[in-house]
Amino acid sequence: MKSDHYDTFAGSYARENESSLFNAYYERPAMIGLAGDVVGRNILDAGCGAGPLSAALRDGGARITAFDASREMVALAQERLGPDTRVLQADLGGTLPFETGEFDDVVVSLVLHYFEDWSGPLAELRRILKPGGRLILSVNHPIIREVAYPDDDYFATSPYTEEYDFAGQTASLTYWHRPLHAMTDAFTRAGFAISVISEPPFAPDTPREVLPPGLGDSTSFLCFLFFVLEALPPGRDQR
Repeated sequence: MKSDHYDTFAGSYARENESSLFNAYYERPAMIGLAGDVVGRNILDAGCGAGPLSAALRDGGARITAFDASREMVALAQERLGPDTRVLQADLGGTLPFETGEFDDVVVSLVLHYFEDWSGPLAELRRILKPGGRLILSVNHPIIREVAYPDDDYFATSPYTEEYDFAGQTASLTYWHRPLHAMTDAFTRAGFAISVISEPPFAPDTPREVLPPGLGDSTSFLCFLFFVLEALPPGRDQR
């Protein structure tokens, strides 16, 4: 995906993200919960969008640095987070402008599924994490492809495009589906140990009227998949 793709609908996406079921009541609370106690931790928000997760982690006591590939998203995030938080324009698909071992944690919220090849991004994320640091991330759940496109090969890494309405503005997003084993293999090849794989419930304060019809009394639905990874010290890579 081109780095400026989100520039054309950044404001609409940011408004939708503030209160939508999938972001405000599902993905973001899950990421915050997985991060846990962040007081005093030096955290990078990689692909920060307009900055809602950065703001929540900062309010929880973390020291935040953030970046996004979209110039418009960077501007929105900087406005939200203020001048005391460093927000940069950078691309996870390239070399990141950070020192080796600079961060205690990196959060990557719904970003990796835009990449066909995860090897470069994961190598950079591991480089900038301290040994033992955490990579906390979310991606589209691989079951989505199986349900929406039952004739496609679940085991193939392949693209698919979806059209969305973000606060009244239509936009198309192209994702790369990969099966679960391809995700976990990529993590271990990059030198991460898998600490958590999570399929969490939606937040308890979710309004019932925004939930998918037919959910009944269930507290869960499958939409995104969450991981907490530990950056292994050099020489301890899992192969």
